[in-house]
Amino acid sequence: MKKTIQRFIKKLSTKRKIIIGVITLLIIGFLTRGFGIIKPKGVETYSVTFGTVKEEITISGEVKADKYSAMSFGASGKLAWVGISEGQKVFRGQALMKLDTNVLNSALETAQSNLRNAEANAQYVLDTVKDHSSDETFLQKTTRTTAEVTKDNAYEALKVAQENLKNSTLYAPFNGIVASLTNTAPGVNVFYTDQMLEIVDPATIYFSVLADQTEIIKLNAESRVEIILDAYPDQTLSGKIVFLGLTPQTGTTGSLYKVKIVFDQFPDSGQTRVGMTGDVKFLIKEKTNVLKVPSKYLNTDKNGKYVLIGNLKNKVYVETGLEGEENIEIVSGIKEGDIILD
Repeated sequence: MKKTIQRFIKKLSTKRKIIIGVITLLIIGFLTRGFGIIKPKGVETYSVTFGTVKEEITISGEVKADKYSAMSFGASGKLAWVGISEGQKVFRGQALMKLDTNVLNSALETAQSNLRNAEANAQYVLDTVKDHSSDETFLQKTTRTTAEVTKDNAYEALKVAQENLKNSTLYAPFNGIVASLTNTAPGVNVFYTDQMLEIVDPATIYFSVLADQTEIIKLNAESRVEIILDAYPDQTLSGKIVFLGLTPQTGTTGSLYKVKIVFDQFPDSGQTRVGMTGDVKFLIKEKTNVLKVPSKYLNTDKNGKYVLIGNLKNKVYVETGLEGEENIEIVSGIKEGDIILD
């Protein structure tokens, strides 16, 4: 009787295991049918599809202007007059500000007097040695040379005084807008090293980047350009290349070439300023309606490039075409709808 009961219990245990196993298989089958794969924890998946692949180059740069001038006086002095304000439109040749010319006029008169005196002295010395061209003594030669040098120095000093007086007034070099003023109050002393104002012509604003030798060869006037200024991160601006440098920029490390881009349209012509920074995206190549996968899903080993399908150990080697920063064209090896793992 005891043995019969034990056999009965053993049969029940075996049936229970079978039932649990069947239920487990059904659950796995359901998950497999419903989701294609059981996604490993922490692994991302992607369904291969058709789309667009772009090869692009992104380079940082800044806003500059062809007509831009930071202006200073040619001499130190006292600021006498300021005839402009920040933001004001000015025209080429317009007087902008002026130094007190009393001291400069005095310096000019002194220089003129010194020159007359030096010329008279030099003439006197020449008269005393004119009959000694063949037997001029060392002392006579020294006296004559000193007088001539003094006259030449007096003449150069006069030229400097004239130039200083001329430069006592700053004039606009072109039509533009006063971008900044350092001093606006007459009476302050300024030095020739002080920057007094900045003028820029907004119509000549452009975006400048430096491309290395591997990038510059891929660019041309037909390259499509998108610009995003850091000040306007939500606006994508278009532009076109108008200049590609032929020689490297001086003062840079490595071979970097200037690329000049003009805007098709500013986000706000009154708010786009010289010195603003941003990024330029150059479209090099583009393919549409091609099989593609995101770059992060493509792996490489000694046998070539591959993707993972189904599980992390199932390598499927593929042939690639155009490779962009975000997506890569797949020529062969997988098909649309395949689920690949990161």
